[in-house]
Amino acid sequence: MNDVDARMDRLRRAARYRYQQLVDSEIERGSLDPDEVREERRLLQARDVGQHARALIEEAERRGTFEGNPYHGKRLPGNDGHHDPDWWIKAKIEREEITGIAPPALALRKEDAELDEQLDALSAEADVRDVLEDFNARVKEARRQLLGGPPVVTPLREVDDEITRWQDRREARLASDARAAAERAAASRDRPRRWWRRRR
Repeated sequence: MNDVDARMDRLRRAARYRYQQLVDSEIERGSLDPDEVREERRLLQARDVGQHARALIEEAERRGTFEGNPYHGKRLPGNDGHHDPDWWIKAKIEREEITGIAPPALALRKEDAELDEQLDALSAEADVRDVLEDFNARVKEARRQLLGGPPVVTPLREVDDEITRWQDRREARLASDARAAAERAAASRDRPRRWWRRRR
């Protein structure tokens, strides 16, 4: 901070102090409404913070701090113009792929979307039944608990219907694998044999 800036800063602080004394004396005499004064102070502080932030940004631009920044002059990713007080925790969860700490409604919705893939990785019907029954039990428990947060809209899975769908997907996958194996075998049979042999 150079001498001129330091002097201006001292003058601003002195002016604010004098203004504050005048306002306090007017409040004591009853000629000013304290609520209006508080609101005016809040607005003045917000304006000062904005001016200070703009000054810091301009100084950083002059120094070249933002050179090479891919977001310079562009909207930040995830900033759609609406204020979300939990933006930082959502961004951290997404960036670090943290699981298991979401509200039950959101965790169950995500698990429901990935459940078919999880079931397809199993090979025994009893294991599929166990996973489905456990999923349904957790959905029922989440619906019973009134912990706040978003409502649980995840539907229950009909166990027998899901097992039938799992068997159909498994049979289709096995048939597809068998076809691919047969095509590979046929391709290797149709390949011409080499007419030469390596000498020993």
